[in-house]
Amino acid sequence: MFKNYLLVAIRHFWRNKIFSFINIIGLSIGISAALVIFLIVHYDLTFDKFHKDSDRIYRIVTEERNENGAVGHMRGVPEPLAAAVAGEATGVEYTAPFYLLNDEPVSVPVAGSKPILFRHQKDLIFAGPSYFSVFDYKWLAGSPATALQEPFHVVLTLDRAKTYFPGLSPNAMIGRTITYFDSIPIQVSGIVHELEGNTDFVFAEFISFSTMTSNSLKDHYYLDWPGLSSSMMLFVKLSKGTTQAAVEARLKRIQAKYDPEAAVNQKNTKTYRTFLLEPLSDLHLNDTYGSFDTVRRASTSALKGLTILAVILLLLAVINFVNLTTARASQRAREIGIRKTIGSSRRQLILQFLGETFMTTFVATVVSVGLVPVLLKIFSDFIPPDLHFSWLHQPVLAGFLLLLLFGVSLLSGFYPAIVLSSFLPVNVLRGSFLPAAGQSTRSSVLRKMLTVSQFVIAQVFVIATLIVGRQIDYMLTRDLGFRQKAIVYTRLPWNDTSITRRLALLNELRAIPGIAAASLGGNPPSSSSFWGMSLVYRGGREPVKTQIEWKFGDTSFLPLYQIPLVAGRNLLPSDTVREYLINETYARQLGFKHPWEALNKNLYRGPEDSLPKPIVGVVRDFYAHSLHQEINPLVFVANTKQSHTIHLALASQDRSDSWASTLRAVEAAYKKFYPDGEFKYDFFDESIARFYKSEQDTAGLLRWATAVAILISCLGMLGLVVYTTTLRNKEIGIRKVMGATVTQIVALLSGEFMLLVGIAFLIATPIAWLGMDRFLRDYPIRPAFGWWLILLAGAGMAVIAALTLCLQTVRAARANPVKSLRTD
Repeated sequence: MFKNYLLVAIRHFWRNKIFSFINIIGLSIGISAALVIFLIVHYDLTFDKFHKDSDRIYRIVTEERNENGAVGHMRGVPEPLAAAVAGEATGVEYTAPFYLLNDEPVSVPVAGSKPILFRHQKDLIFAGPSYFSVFDYKWLAGSPATALQEPFHVVLTLDRAKTYFPGLSPNAMIGRTITYFDSIPIQVSGIVHELEGNTDFVFAEFISFSTMTSNSLKDHYYLDWPGLSSSMMLFVKLSKGTTQAAVEARLKRIQAKYDPEAAVNQKNTKTYRTFLLEPLSDLHLNDTYGSFDTVRRASTSALKGLTILAVILLLLAVINFVNLTTARASQRAREIGIRKTIGSSRRQLILQFLGETFMTTFVATVVSVGLVPVLLKIFSDFIPPDLHFSWLHQPVLAGFLLLLLFGVSLLSGFYPAIVLSSFLPVNVLRGSFLPAAGQSTRSSVLRKMLTVSQFVIAQVFVIATLIVGRQIDYMLTRDLGFRQKAIVYTRLPWNDTSITRRLALLNELRAIPGIAAASLGGNPPSSSSFWGMSLVYRGGREPVKTQIEWKFGDTSFLPLYQIPLVAGRNLLPSDTVREYLINETYARQLGFKHPWEALNKNLYRGPEDSLPKPIVGVVRDFYAHSLHQEINPLVFVANTKQSHTIHLALASQDRSDSWASTLRAVEAAYKKFYPDGEFKYDFFDESIARFYKSEQDTAGLLRWATAVAILISCLGMLGLVVYTTTLRNKEIGIRKVMGATVTQIVALLSGEFMLLVGIAFLIATPIAWLGMDRFLRDYPIRPAFGWWLILLAGAGMAVIAALTLCLQTVRAARANPVKSLRTD
């Protein structure tokens, strides 16, 4: 019996090569998409699950609300919080503070030779002594209990240790000396193996946290209670039985004790700062607070969206299969009638048709497996670089593919099997192979509903693609309040203490013909970094304490970026903070209706500050971060002592050969003052574009999903057209004999289908609009979206559907009527 079914299935596939090919392609596209998305989702959901008691590991994060009600979320905490939590927060088993470092100079002494210099080492942190009690590393040498207890000690991962000390065993590396920050010798106290498994903790060098607070580095990294840095993070491991809420309550008491104005702020309904616990499981998936600068992050909403996308594409493929199979049912009618006449039961026929569907799905699955590596390369720009497709290392794939194989086979084959097996032998053998009256109508209506569903999905994708694309274009082209084009910035060695040398380099750069302006400052006006502090204004009835963002640069900074003053004057040259410029938002929060009213008012660093600084100017608001965030209070100061970034405005606004020669001259000047330094630069407009890589990735996925949805939907439309033209074959012949033209017949056959497309458009429009409205809520700034965008999407879909219809309707209209009428 099985052999007979197999032969019949193969013979059927061979006689209907085109439709078999379409079925296989449609299913393989859906299965491939589901498989790739499964790889991504499974990859992101398994991050840092291997740590012991991972459900008890949390990161302490900061939440603040300013005077205008905007809530800020920060991964950083004040540095003294770690010691306070360790000593006073009951229910905390371990406390693991660490401070992110990046692009640090490292040199390894070599006996009898010049030290080996690594100018820009990444993945370094200052780590507290309990770091290795919270996170599970395999130790190869040294003791986790003592390795980070003392200052000037470092633990290395095995790969990094082999880079520094090739040929030595881990035990032989203990006690070796490495020089950090150009002049500080630090002793190796431990070697650990890299974490195995998917993890955000990719750090390779762990310098003892007490080194950071030592006298030699304290001025660079130490932060008092009001201060915040996104690089300063604190992880804790709770004791068994301790709840998250209980520890957060203790954090509030600690804050009230050590922050002089925290108790007042906690009672203030307008402004507050509070510390919360974020579970380790949220670190990779929740971007509210941010993870680490050097790792890729995912989001729960994105993974849910990808999962829904996989289900939708699979559903489209299944609908397409059902439509094509039922459309070709008439060709199997006589076979079914004969089989029923000679004794085949309906159950046997259902099993036969399900078996044929299983074979089709199996072939489609094999094709999908072959397509996955190709798809991973196509989508490499927004797929994790270490995500791979391997049967040996990912046994979960086999289970998922089996689930897909049987699930898709059942969904695709069940309804066609029921329809095909329901044909009555008497009707079939006398020439009427359609189902009985009533059943035919229900089948026809269902096929139309499925086709409308396909085009609803495709239309939603088209509208979403247009809206997301417009939002991205708006973010990339909007006036952010400063000049973006033709600006380059390069960072100087952070530990260069010579202001004279930096200013000499700046003057030499200004003399280069291709440089229109040059400035010494901190980060560019808009960046992903955040440096914050609190300032107090006492000029009103009550003191106003505001968490502000801190930016600094010399007197050329604002003119270079074309950030205008709306009141007052620019800062005077200074190597320390002596006066403030504030933005318009901060002026409004201080209660001033007009910017000039803020001039000469004093701001205090805290309640004990006896040397306030005056506000000498107000700058126009500009976006200090991406358009995901609103404009917040900001203070600009002159502080050349801490300025280690050179900002250059190029004379030519357009990219040209002159830029290359100008940058070579800049590099030559850089090397003159920093011969051992590595010259690296960034174009400001490109760094801003990187803010929106996530959106650009989303837009890319949407474009691919839209193309797939349209392709599969058109295949489903083609199936319905074939079905209809087959049913109306004789009608078409009679109409042609009666004088109907090809155009009239095409219009007759296409009208019903275009009506289905129109219905799909009416259904898809509110769905897409509501979905995009939720998507756009994450963007405080967004363009106006007119109805023309929706109409454009509908018109485009109608044109594609019309072209698909023409493939079959024109062919049916041009057929010789003699062939269709000679059987009657």
